[in-house]
Amino acid sequence: MNKTEQNSQGNKAHTKITLGLVLGCGLGVLAAISGITLLFSQFLTGILMLLLAAILLPPVNKLVADKLNFSISGGLKFVIVIILLGVIGTTMSTDSIPNTNTNQGTKQANINDMNGQTRNQQEEVVTNRDTQKVEEPKRTKAIPVKQVPAPKTNRESTLAILKENASSKWGNDYQMVQYEYNNQVKAYNWVEAQTKYPNIMTKAKTRWSTDYQMVKYEYNNQVEAYEWIMAQTEYPDIMTSAKQKWDDDYQMVKYEYNNQVEAYKNL
Repeated sequence: MNKTEQNSQGNKAHTKITLGLVLGCGLGVLAAISGITLLFSQFLTGILMLLLAAILLPPVNKLVADKLNFSISGGLKFVIVIILLGVIGTTMSTDSIPNTNTNQGTKQANINDMNGQTRNQQEEVVTNRDTQKVEEPKRTKAIPVKQVPAPKTNRESTLAILKENASSKWGNDYQMVQYEYNNQVKAYNWVEAQTKYPNIMTKAKTRWSTDYQMVKYEYNNQVEAYEWIMAQTEYPDIMTSAKQKWDDDYQMVKYEYNNQVEAYKNL
């Protein structure tokens, strides 16, 4: 064994494990792992962590010293490590803000997507309902229902009858149709306004139906006769007999009474 080999073995035998060596290796490995991990999320911070690992790891320092022929003293290394840690902390804080905004934006986008999906689902439900409503007659083949006009009031029905009666009576003589219709409408309005002696009015309507001019004429004559009869006090027996014969036909009761009284006086 030559002298060189002996010196080499002696150097290997006298290598010391110091606290600085342990800390350098441990912190360097952690920095390297962190740097590799951060390269995919925070590129600048990852590069700085790898640079910190290169400064802390003794093998890297030895490689640099062998290849580039220079080394960093312990004090300068300490200062560089402190500076890198500060820069790393700053870059991590800066990178976290966009990430937070990105997360918030992502959450908001997710919420918007959920709202959009909800609206789309609602629109689909409405569309499906509308489609079902549109397609329902085709499925059931329902027969369309004929629209029934709203029922006319008594006055509307009566006026239509009066116009029809006037047209039937006078045909193409439109002046007479109009004249007849106007007179009947005027008489109808008068008849509907009467509230006294409803029994007499009912009998007049029964006799003359929708000829309201004759209804009015009949009513007036019967009322006049009725009021005249009620005013008579002489010959009550003759009045009773006339009423029994003609009942509520007051014109005939009056006529019968007058004829019987005249005959009685001539006896």
